[in-house]
Amino acid sequence: MGRFLFRGFRRPRAAVESALGRLERGVLERLWSLGREASVRELQDGFDGAPAYTTLMTTLDRLYKKGLLERRRSGRAFLYRPHVTPEQLRQELAADVIDSLLGQGAEAAWPVMATFIDAVEVRDAALLDELERLIRERRRRGRGHE
Repeated sequence: MGRFLFRGFRRPRAAVESALGRLERGVLERLWSLGREASVRELQDGFDGAPAYTTLMTTLDRLYKKGLLERRRSGRAFLYRPHVTPEQLRQELAADVIDSLLGQGAEAAWPVMATFIDAVEVRDAALLDELERLIRERRRRGRGHE
């Protein structure tokens, strides 16, 4: 069967792009690449076609309010640093997408799981072994907590 899109359904990449605007993604990527905290001015200097200082300040504040950045006062300005790693952000976004797919009850979960396993197998059959190992590990841990 061919692939198709439902009206109103967004692929996970589109969901990420709408959850974080282009400038927000750029700011996070810049802070991750710096590996240290930075001021608005330092970040502004690193952008091609630098956004206005106030635009960047508003973007940083939005990312802070979303819980993606930490900040501390330094004199009259704030210094910002990422609160999450790129891997943590990807994991949270994946968890949100999966939760929305599985959140419709056990009956709705079966096609989601089967499709996931099919997709894993198509991309890399060795990942199926890793998936099986993870399931066994989680079951062992779960039994230990009973």
